Amino acid sequence: MHAAIIILVFLCTFVGMAAGRLPHLQIDRTGIALLGVIVLLASQTMTLDELGSNIDISTLVLLFAMMIISAQFVSAGFFELSAEWIMRKAETPTMLLALTVLVCGGLSALLANELVVLTMAPLLIVGAQSRALDPRPFLIAMAGAANAGSAATLIGNPPNILIGQTGELSFHLYLSAGVVPALLGLGSVFTVTWFLWRGRMEAPVPAGGVAEVPRHPHDRLQTLKGLVGMAVLLLLFATPLPREVSGLLIAAVLLTNRRFTNRIMIAAVDWSLLLLFVCLFAITGALADTGIPWTLISWLQSHHMMPDNLLILTPLTLLLGNTLGNTPWIILLLQIWPNPPQGPLYALALLSSLAANLTLVGSLASVIAVERAEALGVRLSFSEYARAGIPFTLISMAFAVCWLAWTGWLPWLPGAGVH
Repeated sequence: MHAAIIILVFLCTFVGMAAGRLPHLQIDRTGIALLGVIVLLASQTMTLDELGSNIDISTLVLLFAMMIISAQFVSAGFFELSAEWIMRKAETPTMLLALTVLVCGGLSALLANELVVLTMAPLLIVGAQSRALDPRPFLIAMAGAANAGSAATLIGNPPNILIGQTGELSFHLYLSAGVVPALLGLGSVFTVTWFLWRGRMEAPVPAGGVAEVPRHPHDRLQTLKGLVGMAVLLLLFATPLPREVSGLLIAAVLLTNRRFTNRIMIAAVDWSLLLLFVCLFAITGALADTGIPWTLISWLQSHHMMPDNLLILTPLTLLLGNTLGNTPWIILLLQIWPNPPQGPLYALALLSSLAANLTLVGSLASVIAVERAEALGVRLSFSEYARAGIPFTLISMAFAVCWLAWTGWLPWLPGAGVH
């Protein structure tokens, strides 16, 4: 009976993840996962001790630390400075599109890409409106660049943090796998978006008023403090010190601040995302404890159908990342796949980041971009995004797959051996 309840909760939770919400209720993916955990606890199929044992604390700690570090740049007005630089340097709409991709992609490689989008989206929308330009192509480019840029490192997005921590992957070794495909992904985001929107992007739209958005005044000293902290963090990643401890040390230095209160920086942490991680760890861990996933894994291994090759991993990542969502799908896979080789994990981090660009629901960054735009009266439909998102995702993933095979990270076919 306990196993049946766990399976039912698991299925209902992940169906809800795929739908994104519950019918007629204002409950998002985090709320759905939380309800699942509450049902497991209330039915006594899982105890609080078991819940705690299924949580990957190192992932949550590093994710929290990266959010605090990103909050330093938000509070210092660094993103406002970046947006102003883009607007000052972009003399044409094409240049504005290119700089949007370059800056948002670069920032998303080192800072939490959800926070980059959350802060930059209103600034770029207002900047486009002030020039009587349609903000939608720049919104598409920003969302695409946030995901493609985050593919370059193991700290660019939450799933990559999880993969890196779970597999104990080398931060700097991953750069050799991720940087080149990430750069080409940024190039494909710009090229496809420009090609599809070049006519409408160049044509001024009727002025409808420019929205007002709150801005943080730029603090040069605090920006410098954040940049030094990030540089030291990257150096610490090359030492034996665990990444989560390195992140906490830098976060502690940044929190020790005479300019900003702790409350301001802690408020910038995406607690909803952290709660989603906790709940999904608990539910997928409960399923793993039933032994059912091991039966499935054994069958897949005997039939050479494990996702340890590009032929299986690539379409699986595209499909599940854009139905269940990138974060839920990665948590599920890593909970039920015992001791995966590092080669597939390096490939998974790269491919899942790029695959998140396929649709608007593929990543939290894309969802945030749309929500921020709607708050300012700019509507980007699912189909409008998909017209650009599908081609630039498939182009970037095709190159990434060829890159991974050519450089020896992962074979094309099952049974060929992996790192």
